[in-house]
Amino acid sequence: MGISQKQLGIQLGMEPGTASARMNHYEKGKHTPDYATLKAMADELGVSVAYFFCESESTAQLLCLLEKMSEEDKAELIKQIIHIKR
Repeated sequence: MGISQKQLGIQLGMEPGTASARMNHYEKGKHTPDYATLKAMADELGVSVAYFFCESESTAQLLCLLEKMSEEDKAELIKQIIHIKR
């Protein structure tokens, strides 16, 4: 995403001296951020909260692309995918 853990933490309002360590603990699963922190991280990175729960890079990439689509385009894509699966 092009931003360091420390910089992201600082931009979220964390103290500069602990921002990197706190963000690292989130990334490594040592601590779990609350929803408000996840939402702030997502907003700062320009992704949805769901992005953090994607189990693969391709799913995360698809999610980012879907988020940029209009509701009409999403509905059309759903129809196309359902048709392909038949």
